[in-house]
Amino acid sequence: MMEKVLEDQYLEEDTQKGKYLTFVLGEESYGIGIEHVTEIIGILPITEVPELPAFIMGIVNLRGRIVPVMDMRLRFKKTFNEYDERTCIIVVDINENSVGLIVDSVSEVTNISENDIVDQPLLSSGASNQYIKSIGKVGTDVKLLLDCEKLLTHHELEMITEVNQ
Repeated sequence: MMEKVLEDQYLEEDTQKGKYLTFVLGEESYGIGIEHVTEIIGILPITEVPELPAFIMGIVNLRGRIVPVMDMRLRFKKTFNEYDERTCIIVVDINENSVGLIVDSVSEVTNISENDIVDQPLLSSGASNQYIKSIGKVGTDVKLLLDCEKLLTHHELEMITEVNQ
């Protein structure tokens, strides 16, 4: 029985390999490994919570579950953009915590083969580049592939975990 569970888990991981949910912030296209994505929802009413970092907009009630939401534009030190009908919240799991990522719009799920992924050359200096794991080539386009584990520092994760409880 345990072998079957492990086999199913392996098959699920294998079918998600190389798949990225792509989204847009301003002029840039980003990708996040589909294995981190729980769901995509439209913008919901956000309740502000005092003393959180400026890029954490607050919390939303997602079918009875409290989920902190972070504006990815602010996280990447871009200018704030008013939310509209294309604005989405991508709910992801970061170290077993649900976090909503507010993005300008979601594009699609794209397959990017390992051959089309390159390490981020010369990008490791700047603070916002710490979130970029690699670069995906899709036709003539470039997708900046995020490292989900680095979107929040340990301290920031502790702060939002306290809000979650």
